[in-house]
Order: sequence, then structure tokens, then C-alpha cells
Amino acid sequence: MQYREFLTDAVGASLQYEAPGGWIPAAPPECIRLHTGYPAPSLVPVDQLAKTMADVLEGERDLPLQYLGSPSAARLRGCIEHLMGLRGIDVSKDLTLVTSGSAEAIDLISRTCLDAASVVAVESPTYMEAIETFHNYTDQVLSIPIDAEGLRTDLFENLLVERKSRQLQLPKLVYTIPSFHNPTGVTMSVERRKHLLQLASRFHFLIVEDDAYGELYFANRPITLKELDREGYVLYLGSLSKVIAPGLRIGWVTGPSTLISTFDRFKKDLGHPLVEAAVARYLELGDWNLRITRLREAYRRRRDVLLGALTEYMPADVTWVEPQGGYFTWLYIPGVNTLSMLPLALAAGVSYVAGEHFCVHPKDGIQNLRLSFSYVDEQDLIRGVQRLSDVIKAARRLP
Repeated sequence: MQYREFLTDAVGASLQYEAPGGWIPAAPPECIRLHTGYPAPSLVPVDQLAKTMADVLEGERDLPLQYLGSPSAARLRGCIEHLMGLRGIDVSKDLTLVTSGSAEAIDLISRTCLDAASVVAVESPTYMEAIETFHNYTDQVLSIPIDAEGLRTDLFENLLVERKSRQLQLPKLVYTIPSFHNPTGVTMSVERRKHLLQLASRFHFLIVEDDAYGELYFANRPITLKELDREGYVLYLGSLSKVIAPGLRIGWVTGPSTLISTFDRFKKDLGHPLVEAAVARYLELGDWNLRITRLREAYRRRRDVLLGALTEYMPADVTWVEPQGGYFTWLYIPGVNTLSMLPLALAAGVSYVAGEHFCVHPKDGIQNLRLSFSYVDEQDLIRGVQRLSDVIKAARRLP
């Protein structure tokens, strides 16, 4: 039996693209995992979370294990809105929906706003799992280049003007990671943030602002698009994956009530009451400023170690971004196909993510790769860069 006949046309079309997670390299056990965009193991608050989980179960008994959840779980949204308030975001005019990570938020937005005729615009490069999600609903994904100041809003404006003049479909959504971008690490300038909001008003599209790394700044806090938004065009995505732990699967989307209530309708009851209760209790009892300060200091040190190693060991023509926060940097290696080079790197005991996985058009990232400085310790960062440098030199000697 040909079971493909039972799939919708949209699902069948999405199967032409790489399967989710296909970008993850098959790193051997002893490999230095510079591809891994996870929190440092030593910075995951395992003991505190274990205690809050036990406290919740002891104090609320079966309630966190029921469909409707418990008083603690019900307070999570307020805790999240408090964190956004600390960032300067006015939550009084919007609603917040807790989601299973920001990935579920992206899927809910896509499921309720996109169909095969819809157009989405993304940065090039961008978060690969966002591309995967958008391709589940539409083939019409436009890519806009970025540079050291983030999304090239000038090129985007030209594209919008051209499409309008030719009576082509305009984007319904623009997905952006303006602060400490994944994969490049760049941060969008304030001028371009304002310009993007002006374009949203002029051409009537929603901005999906993914701010997963926004708390992890090393010097100056970037202003969010949501803070600048005066007309309600921004859907703000937040996550605790990078600042507490990704396995908790706690994210959220904040935006206009009509949209958020629609997302909630399609989410149904797919929450995690026990985890939400434990996380709310953790946020209520912990010293959030102390934790965030510790994370910023730790990741800034790792960033500095990685950049120092790149400066010392990389060939002279290799360039990279100096991130001001987040987890990642982006390398440009002239003349090297980084996907073809990956087996050499894995054999040498170092991993990375090839640049083409982050691009709608893979050739746009063929000479790039992403390195993460968040997961491995400082000595392994140095050793990993040494190995990668040797691999690049070896790859260039091959025919």
C-alpha cells in the first residue's frame, strides 16, 4: 500500500525538504562538540529544579499531575510577564501564551497564519528549525541577507516595493532573531529595528521576533522590537531553554489578544502542568538577577576564549563575527565547502554545523559554518579550534 496517498498535499510537499534534525552531525563520543547549542552542563540548575519539583508535589499533591494543573502552574504566565517587564516590554496591552518551547510558538503561528499561498520572509542565514517549520505550510519562503548590523532592511524594502509593483504576494510574516542571532551572533542595529517596524506598518505584515538569547548580553542590553512596537505588529517569542534548561520546554508568545487566543485554541490542552508548576516555583523563589549575571559572565568568558583561539590558530583569510551575547559565532572560510569538509572534521575529533543548513538557498551558506561556545569547557574550546584549523588546512590541500 502507498501510504503517501493519505497525506495532505501540504504535508506531501514538505517531505521534499530535509527532515528535522538532519543538520545534526553524527559526532563520535570523544568529539569536541562545537556544534552543540546547549547550555553548559555546569550552569543547568539541576539541584534547585529537583527541589522545586519535590516541593510542588509535596505541597500540591496530585494537582500538578492533573489536566488542569495547579496554582503554581497557573502563576507561570505572571512570572514570565514579570521577566518581560524587566526587559522594558509593556505586557498590559497584549496576551501571553505559554508554549512548549519557542518551537511550538513558531508552529502555532505558522499553522494559524499560513497556507500554501502565503509568503514568509526570513533572514539569510537563519534558525534552521524555523525554516523547517515554515516549509511544512508553504514553499514561498523569501530570504533577506544580513550583515554586521543584522537584517538588510534596505534590500528588504526594495524587494517589497518590487513585489508590490508586480502585483506579487507580499509577505504575511517576517521571522527575525534581532539580538545575538542564531547562527551568526550579530545584533540588529536600532536604526534597522525602527526601519523594519516602519516597513511592517507600510506593507502590513507581522514580525515574529525570536528573542531566545536576548537576556544573554555581554555589555549592553539590546532594545527589543516589541519595546519599539506602537502599532501591534510584533509577535514576541521568548524561551527559558537558554537561561534555565531546554528540556523543560518552556517558551511563550506575546502579542495581540485576537491572535494569541487563536493560537491557544489550536494549542488545545497540550501544556505541561507539572513542569510549568515547578518552573513557576523556581522563578518565584530564586534570585533571577543573580542567575542571569552568572550566565552572562560565564558565556562572556567562553566567548573570549573562543575568539582568542580563532585569532591564534585560524588561517589568515578566515573571518568570523564577534558576538555581543548569545551562544554562537559564524565563520567564513573562503574556498571551502563546509558540508563536504565535515567528515574530515568529525574524523579529527571536532564538530560544527555547516552553513548551508541555515539558508533557504543552501549555496548561500556553502562557505560558512556555525560554532557554539556555550556547551564545551574552555580548554576544549581551544583544542576544538586547533583541530578545526588543521582540518581547514587539510581540506584546502585536497583536489
